[in-house]
Amino acid sequence: MSETTNFTCRMDTKIKNQCEEMYAELGVNLSTAVNVFMRESLRVGGFPFDVRLKQPNKTTIAAMLEAEKAATDPAYKHYDDVEQLLKELKE
Repeated sequence: MSETTNFTCRMDTKIKNQCEEMYAELGVNLSTAVNVFMRESLRVGGFPFDVRLKQPNKTTIAAMLEAEKAATDPAYKHYDDVEQLLKELKE
C-alpha cells in the first residue's frame, strides 16, 4: 500500500459544501475528488482543463466596439433581412 499524507486547503465553505454534495451524487467524497484532480494534473502535465482569462484580446475588443457602433450609428447602412443585403451585394 502506498504511503499517504494529510493535505489542508482553505476554501469557501459554500463551495466546499456544494462540491461535497455533487461528488456524493457521483459516489465519491471530496478527498477522492481532489485525488482524481491531482492524478489527472500529473497525467496531463498541468491543469486538467483550460485555464484562461475570460477577456477578449485587443483585436476582438476593437471588433466588438466597431460592431456596436455599426448597430447604433445611423450613418451605417442597415438591412431588414439577409435577402435584402445579398440583393444589394449582387448589384
